[in-house]
Amino acid sequence: MASACNICEKGRLVGNRVSHSNIKTKRVQHPNLQRVHALIDGVRRRIRVCTRCLRSGKVVKVA
Repeated sequence: MASACNICEKGRLVGNRVSHSNIKTKRVQHPNLQRVHALIDGVRRRIRVCTRCLRSGKVVKVA
């Protein structure tokens, strides 16, 4: 679970890479995760959070 958000559990997305000649190969897209210090239950902890959660205010950052 190293490539998943600790808040919304957003993980990797698996699909096909399609070439011009319509050949399909597997590809993986990872979420944009950032390591931040956040307040969780009143305790300062370092977590991995996607930028969507940071931007929407679901995480309280601590300096």
